[in-house]
Amino acid sequence: MLSRILLSVNALALFFALARSREIGEFAAKASEIAGVLEPVLLFVVVVLYAGSALLGRLAYVHGLLVVLAIVLGVTAALFPFQSLLGGSGDWRELAWSLGCAAFVTAAVAWYFHMRNRALSPAIAEARLQALQARIRPHFLFNSLNAVLSLIRKDPKRAEGALEDLAELFRTVMADNRRLIALGDELSLCRQYLNLEHLRLGERLRVDWRVDPTAEEALVPPMVLQPLVENAVYHGIEPGIAPGLIEVRIERRNDRLWLQLTNPYHPDYQHRQGNHMALANIRERLQLHFDVEASLNTRIADDRYEIGIAMPFRTSP
Repeated sequence: MLSRILLSVNALALFFALARSREIGEFAAKASEIAGVLEPVLLFVVVVLYAGSALLGRLAYVHGLLVVLAIVLGVTAALFPFQSLLGGSGDWRELAWSLGCAAFVTAAVAWYFHMRNRALSPAIAEARLQALQARIRPHFLFNSLNAVLSLIRKDPKRAEGALEDLAELFRTVMADNRRLIALGDELSLCRQYLNLEHLRLGERLRVDWRVDPTAEEALVPPMVLQPLVENAVYHGIEPGIAPGLIEVRIERRNDRLWLQLTNPYHPDYQHRQGNHMALANIRERLQLHFDVEASLNTRIADDRYEIGIAMPFRTSP
């Protein structure tokens, strides 16, 4: 929230400086002049809003807007006498201009947050989460059934047991997955899925789990790790002939949860579909749940494909 306020106000200031400049060479001087007046006011307002955020949160929306506007105008007026040190004239017309600009910028930023909140309303976000979740499930079904089908002819009894495990998996996957779940439950789902894949791939599939026990109570989006494990099998283990290792590292670092998954990288098989769709799906679901507090990054290092996820460590919604 604070980052968006700082960036949006400074973007408006740069646009205003550009509009008042007759030529490009004048833009830097105008931007510097505006920044000298704007930045002290902006930083002071942000500090006041942060300090009073708990009290502002108790007010009705309209009352809160009025209080914010009063804070902005009050800070602008209080710091106005110091503008003379930066070359300002200090007369009442310049004060009126500063207050008018402050009111306009406040209204613009408030409108931006209002429109953003409408776009990310609970109903819209919930519908988007359901759509993203529904898009993940068919891939899970397809790959799980393939693992069982490979056993039907050569080992019917194991195939029957695998189908029972698969039914239990689908009971979990088809549940209401709009809410955050415990990381421990997500890990159980991943292990069950890997057990099915192990029936199909045998010793070619190896998994190394390194999970911080204190991290298992963290709340995460459902199926945030399982599709990545599925992709690791599909893109990292299947194309190879020799045994392949999937490494899963999960740890808590203060108030952050870190998940890292690596698997063998086969450049010749990266045209296979599904990997980028799953990554985009998970990245968007992380954004819907945690906004900019969560991130998903990928890289290739030493013939290994690495995915890293960071999100807030939360134990209550």
